[in-house]
Amino acid sequence: MSIANIAVERLNKAFGQRTVLEDIAFEIRAGEMVALIGPSGSGKSTLLRHLVGLTIANRQTGGRVTVMQHDIQCDGRLIRRSRAERCRTGYIFQQFNLVGRLSVMTNVLIGRLGSMPRWRALLGRFSEEERSQARHALARVGLGELAGQRANTLSGGQMQRVAIARALVQDADIIYADEPIASLDPRSAREVMDILKRINAEDGRTVLVTLHQVEYARRYCLRTIALKQGRLYHDGPTAELTDARLQALYDNADLDEMHDASAPNDSPVALGAAG
Repeated sequence: MSIANIAVERLNKAFGQRTVLEDIAFEIRAGEMVALIGPSGSGKSTLLRHLVGLTIANRQTGGRVTVMQHDIQCDGRLIRRSRAERCRTGYIFQQFNLVGRLSVMTNVLIGRLGSMPRWRALLGRFSEEERSQARHALARVGLGELAGQRANTLSGGQMQRVAIARALVQDADIIYADEPIASLDPRSAREVMDILKRINAEDGRTVLVTLHQVEYARRYCLRTIALKQGRLYHDGPTAELTDARLQALYDNADLDEMHDASAPNDSPVALGAAG
């Protein structure tokens, strides 16, 4: 698998008079699993959307986003070849982004569309090799037996695991996960985070995951980037995010949720990662 790298330089974004991101700068090395945290409205999802070119920074003062040594955008201009680079990144949404009426298998195969000849993509002609890759991806997320089932019959946790399988079939070097466990029950949340951690450890894929509950960042990610009011508040070892630092980050709000009982205290994969 090719080298994955994310570099952000002085990224600035405003919607009208409201500044959403201000002078954001960081770099993520290939193979890291990094948590992105911060209060609601701190700019986490907006930042993630900049990394894949779904949102464009300010004109002239917007900064630069580079992924795998190729510019995605620079000073408010989307680079022409960025579409090709986006094919090498998987994006997992909070609300799964599946086509409910289609089968689980077809939803996973959709991950191949960006790398197929246009005529095959339009006709939905998937090769046996591509179908084999999809079956393998579903087996990795524990859903091999549900390949023929309609996506809208699945639970939320199962839908999110299908979305992860779709990113695997896409052969994404980088996986962006935007609040992937926000709408899941505690057990499903742990399962999804275990899978993301396992993919990171076994495949060496770079994973950047936005999280609402800080305990998941503490358990699964050695490094955390934190935003506050659109500015970089913390970038470094997760272990350095003490309760006092977190209280300042969240302005003494959301602390009960931060230490919610649903946080993963008994996940063997998580505990191994935390050590």
